[in-house]
Amino acid sequence: MKEMMHYNLLHHNTFGIDCFCDKFVEFSTEEEAEEIASQLKPSDKYLILGGGSDLLLTGDYHGTVVHSAITDLTSTPTAGGTLVRVGSGMTWDDVVARAVESGWHGAENLSIIPGEVGASAVQNIGAYGAEVKDLINSVEAVEIGTGRKCCFSNADCDYSYRQSKFKHEWRNRYLITYVTYRFSNRFEPHLEYGNIRQALTEKGIEAPTPMQLREVIIDIRNRKLPDPKVLGNAGSFFMNPIVSREVFDHLHSLYPEMPHYTIDDSHEKIPAGWMIEQCGWKGKSLGRAGVHDKQALVLVNRGGAKGYEIVELMHQIQADVRKRFGIEIYPEVNIV
Repeated sequence: MKEMMHYNLLHHNTFGIDCFCDKFVEFSTEEEAEEIASQLKPSDKYLILGGGSDLLLTGDYHGTVVHSAITDLTSTPTAGGTLVRVGSGMTWDDVVARAVESGWHGAENLSIIPGEVGASAVQNIGAYGAEVKDLINSVEAVEIGTGRKCCFSNADCDYSYRQSKFKHEWRNRYLITYVTYRFSNRFEPHLEYGNIRQALTEKGIEAPTPMQLREVIIDIRNRKLPDPKVLGNAGSFFMNPIVSREVFDHLHSLYPEMPHYTIDDSHEKIPAGWMIEQCGWKGKSLGRAGVHDKQALVLVNRGGAKGYEIVELMHQIQADVRKRFGIEIYPEVNIV
C-alpha cells in the first residue's frame, strides 16, 4: 500500500490542473482496499480517484485521495461468451485491446476512451452508440467505514445514460476493486452512429473485422479529440441532452439541419456539441480556458488554467445554450 502526504495531483487529472491533496493512498490488492476502507469514516473528507479523465479539480483538495492500482485480469469462458474480471486500476483501453485480440466482442466502439476500469462502472462510459452498462456483469467493492466486501449485479447499479448508483446514492460509499464484463463470442458491429460508416467507406471497408472497427474508432477520436498530454482536457465535458418529442419537434422546425438520435417514440437526443457550436464557442477561449477547435463538446486547458477558470467557461456556455435553445446542458465530468 502506498501512502504520501501533500501529494501533487497534476499527473492524476487529464485537465492538467496543478494542485495538491493533503494525503494520497493507493491500494494494490483487495486486502489493502479493505484496510483503507475500514480506516476511513463516512464523515471523513476523501476523494476516490481513477485515471482523472472525468474530473475537474477546482483547487487543492484538503482531504484524502484514494486510488486503485489493482490491474490483474482473468477470463472464464461461458455459453456464448466470456466473463472477464478486471482490476479497477487497469486502463480501460487496455481491456478493449485485450478483448479485440482475444475474440471477446462488444467493446469495439468504446475504444480509446480514457480512464480506468473502476470509473467505467461509475460513469457508465459510452461512445458511438455503445455503453459499458451493456457489458458489465457485476461490480465488486468494499464498503467504506466497515471494509465489508460487496458484489453488485448490473441491475443493482441502476445504470442509465452516464449515470449509476455509484454517482448518486452510493457516492463515496464504496471502493471498487473489480469489474466483471460479459463479452460475446459473436461479433455484431454497430456502425450507425456518427461517421463510422463514412470512415470505413473511405478505407474501402464494407464488412469490418473487430480490429478494423477498433482502428477506425481510434482514428475518428484522435482526429476530433485533443491528446490530454498536449492539451489538457477531460474528453466530452457535457452530456448530450435527451428531450421530449414536443421540445424536439419545436427545435427541429427552427433548425431543420439539427442532428439528433432517436431514443424512443417520446424522446430524442440532441448533440450538445452542435448547440455549443451554434452559439459560436467552437475554438473560442475565455482566458486560459477554451473550447476545442475540432470538437465543441470538449473544453480545454490552454495552459496553466485553474479549475475555476474552466468552471467560469462552463457557466457561460450553459447560459448561451439555455438562451438560444431553451435547453439545460449538464457536465459529464465530476467537478471537485
